[in-house]
Amino acid sequence: MRQGRRDYHSMGRGNRISPSYARHWKAPCSVAFSADSRWLASGYMNIIRLWDAATGSALRTLKHTDSFWNGFIWSVAFSPDGRRLASGSDDNTIRLWDVETGSALQTLKGHSNRVNSIAFSPDGRRLASGSSDNTIRLWDVATGWTLQTLEGHGGSFWSGRYVKSVAFSADGRWLASGSGDKTIRLWDVETGSVLQILKGHSDGVQTVAFSPDGRRLASGSIDKTIRLWGLK
Repeated sequence: MRQGRRDYHSMGRGNRISPSYARHWKAPCSVAFSADSRWLASGYMNIIRLWDAATGSALRTLKHTDSFWNGFIWSVAFSPDGRRLASGSDDNTIRLWDVETGSALQTLKGHSNRVNSIAFSPDGRRLASGSSDNTIRLWDVATGWTLQTLEGHGGSFWSGRYVKSVAFSADGRWLASGSGDKTIRLWDVETGSVLQILKGHSDGVQTVAFSPDGRRLASGSIDKTIRLWGLK
């Protein structure tokens, strides 16, 4: 493989700070660090690559599916302990991988359209997934069972109004979901009930993130704005 340029920059002066990484054949759609910063995962087409974050060496290549066309990887996420990696795909499934061995542990099935976003809970016991079927699912990581299916966002895949991003609060009590219906929903993780519906964006919400103290939520939208929300 050809070696790519060093593309990461420091926040201050734009200095390159990482070693060279081999190029993907197509543009990666998702990247994630393990909590200890040892590993970097990248997803593109139907492939997940695991990298040594210190050296830039490609350690493993994982295939979500055997097909380029229905296994496109939209999201990757490490468990908090760094032992598992999750990948969400065009084939409507989530796969859980053993990071050390590269073996597939489980395939989580239940969504009826592509999986756009995945996130582990802070304790690593649950996984949340947001899908183009306009639902959010909460999964038990140990068993692979669906714990809850959260519904409420409006619209359809063809209208672009589907769930595009999910994120847990730092204490694991809340889950946020951003959607093409222009809203963010806050969910109680234990009960599955909607706590708040945040409205203000004039176009679809692409991404959401909690502040570490859980008091604020950030959202990024196709309307070209970022909003900071104060949470009660």
